[in-house]
Amino acid sequence: MAETEKPAAQGHHPSRRNKILLGILGILVTIPVIAIIFILTFDWNRARPWINARVSEAIERPFAIRGKLDVEWERPARTMAPSERSWRDHIPWPHLIANDTHIGNPAGLPARDAGSARQFSFSLNPFALLSRTIHIPLLRFDGPRIDLLRLDEKRNNWTFKRQDKKSGWTLDLDRVVLTDGIVHLEDAVTKSDVTARVRTLERDARYGVGWTLDGSYNGAKVSGGGKAGAVLSLKQQSTPYPVQADMRSGATHIAVEGTVTRPAKLAAIDLRLELAGPSMDQLYHFTGVVLPTTGPFSTSGRLTGTLGEENSRWVYDGFKGKVGASDIGGRLEYTTGAPRPKLSGKVSSRQLVFADLAPLIGADSNAAKKQRNADVLQPSGKVLPVEEFKTERWNKLDADVRYSAERIVRDTAFPISKLSTHLKMNNAVLDLEPLEFAMAGGTVRSNIRLDGRGRAGPKAIKAQAKVTARKIEIKKLFPKIEQLQATVGSINGDASLSAQGNSVASLLAGANGELKTLINQGQVSKMLLEMMGLNVANIIVTKLFGDKQVQLNCMATDFDVRNGVARTRYFVVDTQEALINISGSINLANEQMDLRIDPKTKGLRLFSLRSPFYVRGPFSQPDVSVDKGVLAMKAGSAIALAAVAPVAALIPLINTGPGEDSHCARLLAESREKPRAPPPGKTR
Repeated sequence: MAETEKPAAQGHHPSRRNKILLGILGILVTIPVIAIIFILTFDWNRARPWINARVSEAIERPFAIRGKLDVEWERPARTMAPSERSWRDHIPWPHLIANDTHIGNPAGLPARDAGSARQFSFSLNPFALLSRTIHIPLLRFDGPRIDLLRLDEKRNNWTFKRQDKKSGWTLDLDRVVLTDGIVHLEDAVTKSDVTARVRTLERDARYGVGWTLDGSYNGAKVSGGGKAGAVLSLKQQSTPYPVQADMRSGATHIAVEGTVTRPAKLAAIDLRLELAGPSMDQLYHFTGVVLPTTGPFSTSGRLTGTLGEENSRWVYDGFKGKVGASDIGGRLEYTTGAPRPKLSGKVSSRQLVFADLAPLIGADSNAAKKQRNADVLQPSGKVLPVEEFKTERWNKLDADVRYSAERIVRDTAFPISKLSTHLKMNNAVLDLEPLEFAMAGGTVRSNIRLDGRGRAGPKAIKAQAKVTARKIEIKKLFPKIEQLQATVGSINGDASLSAQGNSVASLLAGANGELKTLINQGQVSKMLLEMMGLNVANIIVTKLFGDKQVQLNCMATDFDVRNGVARTRYFVVDTQEALINISGSINLANEQMDLRIDPKTKGLRLFSLRSPFYVRGPFSQPDVSVDKGVLAMKAGSAIALAAVAPVAALIPLINTGPGEDSHCARLLAESREKPRAPPPGKTR
């Protein structure tokens, strides 16, 4: 009996399984059918208060559907290009239509609309609800108005609070369609009040909507316009979305044209980008990228990029342009991510006009400063630049950029040719390691660090500079001084300085360190030495019979810099025929010089009026004067002796010098042991 029941019991299993499968299938079919029936028969206007409350709670700002809320059936394919359609797009979906929709500002901002739409509608895929997915094939805005508002760096109405708790539902949005509308921006940070008006383009094969722009930005008029595709596809990676824009704000010009593929994730951006303006740093509010202060510029290149969940990457490749009268080109890459975004790349110039570097340190003219809207103009009579560095932006970006210039053009005789530097910025610390120039046949190599982390107070930057100069040829260093063109010899030097300040002027005004130079062998123009010694007869002889070379034993300088005042520890020039000692100070704070030049000739000099002379006064207009007391004493002695014996009157005008046994090493040793005090008298 048991044996006969067992097969029978087993025989019931397939039917049970079939019933279970049919039940599950029935449920799967019934749920969307019930959902469709519910969507079609439910009076959605009764749900408006509940929807308004739930949405307001979720976005933490007022939300209201004030008009009629209705549902219609619509095939998504009706509004799509044939190339974008799939078989699902031919299936009618329920289409929810909300009229007169408004969204307000968050708490702490003026109580007014942040956005509104004459009609807001979207289609809904009910089958996707089974997998807890809100699939919206099409989202349409008719007559939208968006009012963007920012009161300061932290308060705006376009930032929504991110939910830390992950939702169990997924939003899947395919396409967005825009019709005529308005976007208005009021921004206290950039002092902007800009309005964009969007319109539908009826007969444009490439673009479906166009827009115009007008208003003001940072006190300057803003104008422009552009075009975009009618349907913004957020999922089709093979369907590029066309964009074109041309905007101007004062002298700043930005133009783009190209495509964006899968805009929701910016899977592929390929744009032709043109930029122009009075200074690159003024692009900060447009791009968020910290760039240096420059003169007028223009560039054109290809911008590609991708936007990831954790970081984004933008590449400005093959760009070419001009900064001032200099050419510029290269490749820059901008990546986002922790702890800060980073800018890296290589930039070069075939020809650099040296004056175009002046805006980097605020050394350009006041006329140029006005053109680039500088905050501070250079005071009259002040030589060292007073314009402050914008250190408040330094912690917004890290950088690793190399720059080089093959040829340098100068409007003065300053003998500098090639330039190269490696700029690195890390957590508001700027390093130039190295900054290298080819100068007068030699090289000047600097390692400079500007620490901008201490941004509070007037002394915003801690600066350190180490400079080495090697094989600087004297005659090339001063190409316009005729008397030096017969000179042979080169200069080597070292400097080490530290300071605190927020501009070139304030940094040098508080500088501490030392500066040393040395010429240990060479030849120098005798004519120049005779002129420095005021040896009248020898100047005449040199003029009549030509210049000649004098053996240079050495020239050595050693300046001690304390609190912006550079004082000579020694400054000695020793040649075969003359010995020159220079003493005094150079005040970098008040830009005053007070130097005594004491020349002594070696051997016999006839009719020598040699006496100390001084270089005094401001950097902008120094004064060179002879020690009139010593000169008067010599002239007076000659006149008195002439009354007794005419030949004897020549004695005060004859100079025998210190002799021929002076040696450079001994002179330097004496200078170190007995540093000369600054000359008496007040600086003018």
